[in-house]
Amino acid sequence: MDDGGTDESLTVDLSTADLRAVAGFAVACALPALAIFERHRPDDPRPRAAIDAAREFAGGARRTKVIRDGAWAALRAYQEARDAGQPSAGEAARAAVASASAAFLHPLAKATQVKHILGSPAHAARAFELDAGGDPGVAADHLVRARGLAGPLVVDVLTRYPAAPGGGGRVGELLRALDTSLRELAAGSDAVRS
Repeated sequence: MDDGGTDESLTVDLSTADLRAVAGFAVACALPALAIFERHRPDDPRPRAAIDAAREFAGGARRTKVIRDGAWAALRAYQEARDAGQPSAGEAARAAVASASAAFLHPLAKATQVKHILGSPAHAARAFELDAGGDPGVAADHLVRARGLAGPLVVDVLTRYPAAPGGGGRVGELLRALDTSLRELAAGSDAVRS
């Protein structure tokens, strides 16, 4: 029975170079938001450590448990910032979580995997938006910068997956906006090559 979803047995070709490119993109998108987190919680090194671990992988280091542990630690930093009433710091920490998680993009042809590719810029955009008092223009500006950071390899990897899934609140909206923008960029590039 076809439920309209993606067949979970379908896979996407992913090389180590693909994973490094996606992780590097995620790091570049999360890093600017780190200043928000560190302004609110200067004594908490966990989000920076997660970003640093992902950056090392993107730069050629092995994909190790250190990256995964960094993501879990940054997730705890997010929860603590959220519980302390610091939502912009929390979203900045979630961008750090997503940067580390990008190294673990799975080759399953599922829309949910797009979160590994675009979660970092979406959470960072939300952090900037919240830090600016909820100004959606600030989030849009970060998405424009993220689009500029997504090199051809990142866009190519993204287009191997189905479009981003629904849901996810405001971060989900930002993720889908960037997904649509990058897919349009890819379609335009394909049209030029034809």
